[in-house]
Amino acid sequence: QVQLVESGGGLVQAGGSLRLSCVVSGRAFRFYAMGWFRQAPGKEREFVAAISRTGGSTVYSDSVKGRFTISRDNAENTVYLQMNSLKPEDTAVYYCAGRVTLGTNTNREVADYQDWGQGTQVTVPS
Repeated sequence: QVQLVESGGGLVQAGGSLRLSCVVSGRAFRFYAMGWFRQAPGKEREFVAAISRTGGSTVYSDSVKGRFTISRDNAENTVYLQMNSLKPEDTAVYYCAGRVTLGTNTNREVADYQDWGQGTQVTVPS
């Protein structure tokens, strides 16, 4: 059974930082491309960042580029999202997602991912 478990969310003041983690079990992590998405109240789930299964390729949404960094530790079956210079508009539930692949591409679409975590809340008060 595949499980993706996020942690690290919380309340942080504008300009602050958080690091989200997502631990994957039940999959061969080295064949698993990963992504982070977020969903604010009343809005659709949106792409934040993605990383290839080897970690050699990353891609970011324009809204977080230069502030967020996605990384992975294949030995620990974990993907991270380092979030710096947080803004009130970053407030959302953050989800990690995984897709099995033999390639090294990254994916931005919700429909491309097979497995999802339960989400972790990030709140940045205005």
